[in-house]
Amino acid sequence: MNELVHATTSDAFLPRVSLVIPIYNGEADLPELINCLLAQTYPKQKLEYLLVDNNSSDRTAVILQEIATKFPSLIRIESENQIQSSYAARNKGIRAATGEIVAFTDADCRPQPKWLEVLIAPFINLDIAIVVGEITALSPNNLLEHFAARQETLSQKHTLAHKFCPYGQTANLAIRRQALQKVGLFRPYLDSGGDADICWRIQQENIGRLEFAPEAIVQHRHRNTLKELESQWRRYGRSNRYLHELHGVELMRDITLKECGYRLARWLFKELPTDSIKSLAGRASLVDLLNTPIGLFTARARAAGQREAKILETAKIIETL
Repeated sequence: MNELVHATTSDAFLPRVSLVIPIYNGEADLPELINCLLAQTYPKQKLEYLLVDNNSSDRTAVILQEIATKFPSLIRIESENQIQSSYAARNKGIRAATGEIVAFTDADCRPQPKWLEVLIAPFINLDIAIVVGEITALSPNNLLEHFAARQETLSQKHTLAHKFCPYGQTANLAIRRQALQKVGLFRPYLDSGGDADICWRIQQENIGRLEFAPEAIVQHRHRNTLKELESQWRRYGRSNRYLHELHGVELMRDITLKECGYRLARWLFKELPTDSIKSLAGRASLVDLLNTPIGLFTARARAAGQREAKILETAKIIETL
């Protein structure tokens, strides 16, 4: 719907920025996350970090309070214990934010040092309401992580190329506060698709353009078990169903058992023998050998998520500032 352009920079443009991070049972991620936040090159006096505990059951709340005590002028702690939803937690952070730009990432992400500096620079253009940075993979450790890295599963290039309208994932996204004042906040009871929804509402209201800042990089760990991988792709399917109900997005075609069987047979009798020979010659990896069955596994999970999802009436609620 809206034209994508690439980022420009200006050393003189330094608006106040509020970074909102929802956290649920993030005990294991917090040390590395905080190190990444403290390493940001954006001027600290123009920056605030709002870490929102979403009813964690581990030591997250204790750790957050310890961190806030160490860095009281930079890190603020909020809590969202009424609604178990990352979008409700983000809304809590937005309401507490004082910045003219509100940025977002997640607890399991690893922003690179210049991330905020590069992500915020395009807002010098007053017609820009949304800036999207890139998400790259942390070094893969096992087969499933290598598969996802090969597919660039987390890359924003997929969401920016969405045929309905481009959007950015909240793992690496910034929005002008004025835009949020006009269209409202995230839908707090939605459990997936809220990032697309808020970006589309802003663009559909012609409040401002979306711009891509490819050098504003956040790293993220891919799912490393079949259970996590299935959950991820089922969520993608649910998201598509919700966005179909909310915005009329076209539903994805289901992959039938017959089609799945045909592709597995083709893999077993044609692709696998060929790739096995390449592997012996050092020209193919285990990911090459298993690419088709893993791809079918994720496709079936996404189709199941879309097929089984039902949007609740409460999920249509939009909170306001």
